[in-house]
Amino acid sequence: MSILLKDLLIVNKTFFYPIIKTDKTQLLSLDFTEKNKEITTDLIADTYAFSNWIDKKLFEENATFGIGGYNENRVLYKRSKLFDGTENRTLHLGVDIWGAQDTPVFAPMGGIVHSFNYNNNYGDYGATIILQHHIDLNTFYTLYGHLSLKDFHNLRIGKYISRCECIGHFGPPSENGNWPPHLHFQVIDDIGIHEGDYPGVCSLKDANKYLNNCPDANLMLNF
Repeated sequence: MSILLKDLLIVNKTFFYPIIKTDKTQLLSLDFTEKNKEITTDLIADTYAFSNWIDKKLFEENATFGIGGYNENRVLYKRSKLFDGTENRTLHLGVDIWGAQDTPVFAPMGGIVHSFNYNNNYGDYGATIILQHHIDLNTFYTLYGHLSLKDFHNLRIGKYISRCECIGHFGPPSENGNWPPHLHFQVIDDIGIHEGDYPGVCSLKDANKYLNNCPDANLMLNF
């Protein structure tokens, strides 16, 4: 099914509405792997310092948003025990868009609200919305993590969301899992029993399973 979903996204890529209002000249690719020696343990442990580092990088490159990380093996998740386990979870399954707090987020296509939840663990998604979509007879889902709690106002399961409707905003650290303001955007083929949450990071051991179920979100973002 994931191969079919990937193909459907490719065929329909010109239809998807921009999730954020920007153009490609305003985007800066950010590397959060161990190759980036600026990403130290002390930096990522301090949300304020981490936010300032991102802001500085964007300013230096005259960029509005930082972009990263589908299928990226990251060092970021050492900041939270949420990602610890027999096999630590370090492989990113979505695309992050780093930018200013309160940046509006728009629905790339019509769909209904599948679920939403406040995942309030340190390092978690914080305010999270999941939409359910259909292309032809195929159902899939998009997840929006690290939003603002105000985005839950007037939200209900089953509510229809129109293409290009504003569905959220980059949340502050106090509401987004204690991260610098950004959006985690992820495409999910089979969401199973999950509601208001779905793994955005997996272990290397489980990479094939999750990457097959979560095709590259860039296929909808068109970055």
